[in-house]
Amino acid sequence: MPPFQLPTISGLPSLSTIERATVLDALFEPCEALHTLSLDLLHTQKFESYNDLIASVGVQLTEIAESPSTSDTAWLDKILGAHPRLGAKKVDSAQSQAEQAQLNTGGEEEARKLKDLNDEYEKVFPGLIYVVFVNGRPRPVIMENMRSRIDRGDIKLERAEAIKAMCDIAADRAFKLQQV
Repeated sequence: MPPFQLPTISGLPSLSTIERATVLDALFEPCEALHTLSLDLLHTQKFESYNDLIASVGVQLTEIAESPSTSDTAWLDKILGAHPRLGAKKVDSAQSQAEQAQLNTGGEEEARKLKDLNDEYEKVFPGLIYVVFVNGRPRPVIMENMRSRIDRGDIKLERAEAIKAMCDIAADRAFKLQQV
């Protein structure tokens, strides 16, 4: 099967709902909540670039994050929680598998520490998964970032950082998926 390649940005509005969902899944992670939020955006709005599309999705996510509604918060947490845990053995999306590959190269002790940090993070921020743009950084650097975010303990800032990380990851994926 040939690798997935993003369609031209100008052709997005004419794609079927399933094809537009596939684009969102490739850029972000497979997530029905994100489909509900953003599929219509890809159909009704024209974008100059994938970075513009990603920025628009980021605006949607930020608006939800700033909403006082607890149902909006729960919806956002579903979207942010679609990313796999860092260091997870089973990762569904091909993009996440490749992005996390170097995180799984350390020893057992580091792997255990990462698992413990994930557990602690999820206790401090119930419903969230730690999301970060790894961007080739080694496991100890990522774990230091995770520790500082846990120690900060600010759920609003955490959601904002997760949204930024998701958009940074999506932009990196868009670049790579246009080079295929």
